[in-house]
Amino acid sequence: MTADRPGAAGSKTIDTGLRLLEILKDHPDGLTITQLAQLAGIHRNAVSRHLVALGNHRLAARVGNRFTLGLGIVELNAAVRHRLRTAASAALQALADTCNATAFITVLDIDESQAVVLTVAEPRASRIHVTYRAGTRHPSNRGASGIAILAGRRPRDGERSEIAQARAAGYSVTEGELQPGAWGVAAPISIAGRPADASVGMVTIGERDADEIAPIVLSAAREIAGFL
Repeated sequence: MTADRPGAAGSKTIDTGLRLLEILKDHPDGLTITQLAQLAGIHRNAVSRHLVALGNHRLAARVGNRFTLGLGIVELNAAVRHRLRTAASAALQALADTCNATAFITVLDIDESQAVVLTVAEPRASRIHVTYRAGTRHPSNRGASGIAILAGRRPRDGERSEIAQARAAGYSVTEGELQPGAWGVAAPISIAGRPADASVGMVTIGERDADEIAPIVLSAAREIAGFL
């Protein structure tokens, strides 16, 4: 039993540090130590110790008496996105070719208010298709891709009914939310049952048969998740 204690303590320390980062993520304007302690349910001294460690790795930053996420988070985020882009490449191209439509991976920005197109694949046999640029942003609660990510997470108070519907179905379908005439289907990419941070989808001009397209998109989401 004694031999297990250091590992258990280390696991608890990591868990607390990650919890503090998650709280800071939800408060982009920063929080004081007292506020963090209240939200995390731990003592101020423990919060201070964790913030020192997180600051040493640039995962947390101090601005006056408030703390925010540090630039190290951005670097980690970039590394994860690169891995996702690489892992998804073949499956994304297959999705585009199978649906004969533009396919894309979307992720949430750090503050989660914006959805960002990470990478795009265009159908190789199509003469006319939607052009969608990597880096394109839109509100995370609009468009099939953003809705799919939020649907892959726990329900939140005040969320759009479309998100709840997508959560029940396992995928989202939208028409004209981001561009008049554009029709899209997207599914959350959920790794080992964890809340989704990304989605995969397709977009075309004009409505298609969702019952036909959705299983293909869902299959792509599972395939990509299996690579991560």
